[in-house]
Amino acid sequence: MDGSGRWGERRGLPRAAGHRAGAEAIRRIVAAAPGLGIGTLTLYAFSAENWQRPLPEVSALMQLFRRFFEEETPRWAEQGVMLNVIGRRDRVPAPLLRAVVEAEDGTSGGSELVLRIALDYSGRDALRRAAVRLARAGANDCSAEQFGELVGLVDHARVAATDLDLLVRTGGEQRLSDFLVWEAADAELFFRPELWPDFGPGALAEVMTEYWARRSALGARHSALNMERGVL
Repeated sequence: MDGSGRWGERRGLPRAAGHRAGAEAIRRIVAAAPGLGIGTLTLYAFSAENWQRPLPEVSALMQLFRRFFEEETPRWAEQGVMLNVIGRRDRVPAPLLRAVVEAEDGTSGGSELVLRIALDYSGRDALRRAAVRLARAGANDCSAEQFGELVGLVDHARVAATDLDLLVRTGGEQRLSDFLVWEAADAELFFRPELWPDFGPGALAEVMTEYWARRSALGARHSALNMERGVL
């Protein structure tokens, strides 16, 4: 969800105003996702590297996250959204951590959408910690599925780390920035020019249309290749 701070700056507003506008964009996307056939939505809210931002901005973000979780929990419960916050929890301020746990508990019965929010998250760090846990357990080897389970466990995922179907980055940058590096190995990648507060349900619908077009074309290529090889 890149570009919220820049969105505020371009309007002569504090970066915090852009982050608040980004929270509104989350509400719109979460509401629209199930109708577009999305069952699991993961949002990159705060990376491990974001702790290096100026202290006033980090403090404002922590307060915004806490209020956001507190305000959204009843709405998510009504919408059938199940929240799962992934990432480290040992560095998150205590008031925010309480809000996270209460939001997860309050939405545990959701079945329409699994909403995963990555907070203090680093994909490479998740892999490192999973490898350390594997080594400490004395295991010499494990399957990709088993390692995926470890990746999920170290980041408090309620389910094993599963492959992404598609990954979208807003804000014009074209890199993953340490997001779900294990899960995104075979994902369709989309890089959008909109800053995150301007990315709405219409833009998401465009992405989904293009995603299905890509998958259809891929399926057609695979079918043609199989026919050439005599495989039905």
